[in-house]
Amino acid sequence: MTDFEALFATLQRHDVAFIVVGGAAAIAHGSARLTLDLDIVYERSQTNLDRLVTALVPYKPYLRGVPPGLPFLWDRQTLARGLNFTLETSLGNIDLLVEMAGGGGYQDLLPGAVELD
Repeated sequence: MTDFEALFATLQRHDVAFIVVGGAAAIAHGSARLTLDLDIVYERSQTNLDRLVTALVPYKPYLRGVPPGLPFLWDRQTLARGLNFTLETSLGNIDLLVEMAGGGGYQDLLPGAVELD
């Protein structure tokens, strides 16, 4: 089970620039749908990549859906060389997306984003 509250708290504590999309965003706006992971679109600056890596490293991020034991190094180089990551962590599942189909990337989505506590 994904601990949404803990994932949000760690991302915010590390000042990660992100926008919640997908099921969690729908729920925040009143939808009764169920979601099992947190989907975010993240900003791709070097500083934000560092923050995102630092935020998640204590929770042992690993690629979701791949065989156990496959070598995977969670660091800024890995994040910078890739785009979308579907991860499992000790806090639950999180999908890191560079852009949202039909919506664009972080900078495209930012003007329409609503900040929630």
